[in-house]
Amino acid sequence: MKRLTILGATGSVGASTLDLVARNPDRFQIEALAAGRDWRKLADLARTTRARAAVIADPAFYADLKDALAGSGIEVSAGPGALVEAARRPADLVVAAIVGAAGLPPTLAALEAGTSVALANKEALVCAGGLMTATARRTGAAILPVDSEHNAIFQVLEARERVARIILTASGGPFRMASLAEMAAMTPAQAVKHPTWSMGAKISVDSATLMNKGLELIEAFHLFGVRPDQLGVLVHPQSLVHGLVEYIDGSVLAQLGPADMRVPIAHALAWPERIATPVGRLDLAAIGRLDFEEADRVRFPALALAESALAAGQCRPCVLNAANEVAVAAFLEGRIGFLDIAAVVADTLDALPAACPETLDDVAAADGAARVTTSQFVTQRAKRSIAARRSTG
Repeated sequence: MKRLTILGATGSVGASTLDLVARNPDRFQIEALAAGRDWRKLADLARTTRARAAVIADPAFYADLKDALAGSGIEVSAGPGALVEAARRPADLVVAAIVGAAGLPPTLAALEAGTSVALANKEALVCAGGLMTATARRTGAAILPVDSEHNAIFQVLEARERVARIILTASGGPFRMASLAEMAAMTPAQAVKHPTWSMGAKISVDSATLMNKGLELIEAFHLFGVRPDQLGVLVHPQSLVHGLVEYIDGSVLAQLGPADMRVPIAHALAWPERIATPVGRLDLAAIGRLDFEEADRVRFPALALAESALAAGQCRPCVLNAANEVAVAAFLEGRIGFLDIAAVVADTLDALPAACPETLDDVAAADGAARVTTSQFVTQRAKRSIAARRSTG
């Protein structure tokens, strides 16, 4: 049996992971579960799975979780430090599914402990890809991609020295056919309505801006050891071809599968074996056609920003990620418009120097500076927007 620790147990990836665990009780047992603030759901999951430990990231809910698990024998802890300690517990695999830069310290801690990681937190590699991959090489831990696109590449990647290009596919998001004028008026409710995937609000907005695909390019760079110019994006609205690898002889290998995260999660959980999943099988005859188109970097400048950050290297990807997290949060709060997201990220990249992070503290410093700077740009845009509405009202 594999012992699993799941960081982000109450989110969508955590739910899909636990569904597979429940279907394979003879293969997996739970060492620890961690969540951000939802202590009620975490307590229920910890009892149901008989986890040895439950961790809530927000210390304000420690007492609630402790009371909910009283008498269960399950260890309870809280706070960012407790997340790191949970990742260090003896386990065969840590499922890293905490959204955002907050997932970096525990993910790195798991790798430092020599524990393989099923990585669903792309921001960890974006912010500190060099540190993470170097740590994994030193300790012998494997980084198993859970994102459907990277998992697809992982499945069809053969000799890396014979790779010509790696191509990630993008659905195009809910605004694939929208004009810039139409996107300027889009609301958060419209942005989170992804056409094919069921995801959280932040990643859904990233999909709508195509920043998600840009972050995935940076992640692929670290995962697969290719040059930035060997990475590309194709928009594929059916979301059935998840990734393609073109080799120097002209062969192109692709991985296809239903738009269900349980497929890549199952691959990571069972690797190097495979387990059955309950997802529907592809009926290519019924599907009939697969469409592909180039990504439009004029209407979706976030993708171009990510590509530039990848090419520049140093701390640019970390700054990009932090700025995007702040900008997306401001959009979801109604403080800035949809097109302002990429604009304030660009402003932040222009405003900050390109230092080279060598330690986790360096990464944290670059992340913090980017968040402060982006918040200032958000405030400026929000004030201008209010002034413009008043002048026209």
